[in-house]
Amino acid sequence: MPIITPLQVKLARTAIGLGVRELAAAAGVAPSTIQRFESERGDMQSRTLDKVQQALEAAGVIFIPADSTGGPGIRLKA
Repeated sequence: MPIITPLQVKLARTAIGLGVRELAAAAGVAPSTIQRFESERGDMQSRTLDKVQQALEAAGVIFIPADSTGGPGIRLKA
């Protein structure tokens, strides 16, 4: 799985209408872990970040990596 950024997590969470606590519960992590990562005050272990990514993808988010035309982003499944 590609590494996702704090901004992608925050954008994804907001786009699907999840609060920090709701995403944390869906991913099985502490809310403070999500808050710290989104505010760029700390990294997540790769296992934890995988859980967060999987929870967001299960809720309908597609993560878009950076390429020559722009930075990383998200898209919602149709």
